[in-house]
Amino acid sequence: MTFDTYRDALLRIALEQGCSDAEVFAQESTDFSVEVMEQQIDSYSVSRALGLSVRVCLDGKNGYAYTELLEEPEALVARAMDNARASESTDVHPMQGAADYPAVTLPENPLAKLSDAERIDLAMKLEQLALAADPRCTRVAGNQVAFEQGKIHIANTRGLKASRDTSIALCYTEPVLQEGDKMQDGLSFRSGVQVFDLEACAKEAAEDAARKFGASTIPSGFYPVVLEKHAASALLRGFFSQFSGEAAQKGLSQLGDRVGQSIAADCVNIVDDPLFAANPRPFDDEGVPSVCTDVVEKGVLKTMLHNLKTAVKAGCASTSNGGRGSAASPVGVAPSNFMIVPGEKSYDQLLEDLGDGLIIRDISGLHAGLNPISGDFSLLAGGWLQKDGKLQPVEQITVAGNFFTLLKEVEEVGSDLWLGIPQGSIVASPSLKIRGLMVSGS
Repeated sequence: MTFDTYRDALLRIALEQGCSDAEVFAQESTDFSVEVMEQQIDSYSVSRALGLSVRVCLDGKNGYAYTELLEEPEALVARAMDNARASESTDVHPMQGAADYPAVTLPENPLAKLSDAERIDLAMKLEQLALAADPRCTRVAGNQVAFEQGKIHIANTRGLKASRDTSIALCYTEPVLQEGDKMQDGLSFRSGVQVFDLEACAKEAAEDAARKFGASTIPSGFYPVVLEKHAASALLRGFFSQFSGEAAQKGLSQLGDRVGQSIAADCVNIVDDPLFAANPRPFDDEGVPSVCTDVVEKGVLKTMLHNLKTAVKAGCASTSNGGRGSAASPVGVAPSNFMIVPGEKSYDQLLEDLGDGLIIRDISGLHAGLNPISGDFSLLAGGWLQKDGKLQPVEQITVAGNFFTLLKEVEEVGSDLWLGIPQGSIVASPSLKIRGLMVSGS
């Protein structure tokens, strides 16, 4: 049975069985990944997959069922209906009808033109360049080239029938440098059209490791801080749920009743822009046409982010943030391209304005070290202490604070927006100059 035939059968059967509405969401992909170690293939995978779920509305309740086989459409609909009957939720979750979508063009995926053998050669070359980037490099702990292309399909009984392309190209390397009995690792990656920029990727990773030698802890205290783009992006991703209408309606967000209020410094602007050129999409995972949403404007919270269900409960329109973790997942609220809008000052200007203070490059322990509901965080960190214009590497410190307080303490927003490793969606930030953070050190 072809995909189109199976999809149409599911929708038809659902209506025949008494469902008021039905929707099919399918995700197909071709994936390639190779990891190289010591010029040998350490791991290698090529896969082609199709996942499909059907959502039915029965007696005002929603039920889902998932399959990877285009077989027995009657049985799949029956499972979805059973799940709807078992659901205790009576929340209205409408479906998107037919719509016009903005035209988008995905950036070129350069790995799509290569054979598997050529992609493997690319990974081999990246490891060689990483080893040669610094004479202290003893090995490369991680070295990968990955590729994905696919499509997402949505169709329902309200006339919606749409598809969009997905695409990822990625390489990363993690060299290990040794100086005496001390070892440090570094990491760098390239994605999208920059994936062939291997020499710069290797050099950047080696420099990342080299700058950590001589690191030590610092006295505990309250330090003015430049939160580098890597760390700022990770922190923003960790607290994205605070901006979710779904989390707010479940009592899991501090921001649900603060729309229209100031929650950040005047220099902070946050947008969710699904049409951002580096990762555009014409519609969300419910088929809602993409719109750019100003979430925070000059420090004021303008809106929460919504899918169709949460928008109905909030009495507003969807912000086109219906999202699924996979075809097997129910619809939730997810970012598209969620970003702190870059300012005008370069990274070097931020450091100049910082004077004596702490530059935080790396934070870790996000899963255990932050509370996404209260906003509190306590995270392992590393970076540099800047004093009298000189940089001293810093390690084994803990930075602690509250995300909402930090937003208020932002003094300057850098121009160096960092998009991070692609994960379908983008959560990104430039570097931020913060009035101060508590640091636990020696």
